[in-house]
Amino acid sequence: MIRIVIAEDQQMLLGAFGSLLNLEEDMEVVGQATNGEEAVSLVKKLQPDICIMDIEMPGKTGLEAAEELKGLGCKLIILTTFARSGYFQRALKAGVSGYLLKDSPSDELAKAIRSVMGGRRIYAPELMDDVYGEGNPLTDREKEVLELIADGKNTKEIAEELSIKTGTVRNYISVILDKLEVKNRIEAITQFKEKGWFK
Repeated sequence: MIRIVIAEDQQMLLGAFGSLLNLEEDMEVVGQATNGEEAVSLVKKLQPDICIMDIEMPGKTGLEAAEELKGLGCKLIILTTFARSGYFQRALKAGVSGYLLKDSPSDELAKAIRSVMGGRRIYAPELMDDVYGEGNPLTDREKEVLELIADGKNTKEIAEELSIKTGTVRNYISVILDKLEVKNRIEAITQFKEKGWFK
């Protein structure tokens, strides 16, 4: 019997996933969590074979929980609506065995669980293009500058915080806009968020 913990902050979906998986002859849902914190403690307590986790949950995200559970022997499958390359890259680093999208057919989930139990890795095909395609083009310093812009800081405040000249900050900003192929700071922040590149 494959023992499963599900973490999903939308109660209706949590119940639906639980019911669907319990219908499978070789699966049993042993625990349900509504946030990342609960997921971590349930996995440590119940030691399931698999934990299926959403990404955007209150308190602790599914990615943070996955990073915390790495190496504990429980296989992790991310089940999310977000096909974002930044999220996917981070999930891979956390050692997840599967990354599926919620709009996949429901029988795909049971198949994926059995494949993961068999030692395979299952990733949504839409994400594989991202892995071999675009990565984050910004350097660490450029990312730092963009994060400060996203925090609402102006050029002078960024310069003070990073102990550099305002002219240097302006140069960084124009390089960021150029690399991301956007017209202004707002578009840069939006694109960075959409791709899941913010920490």
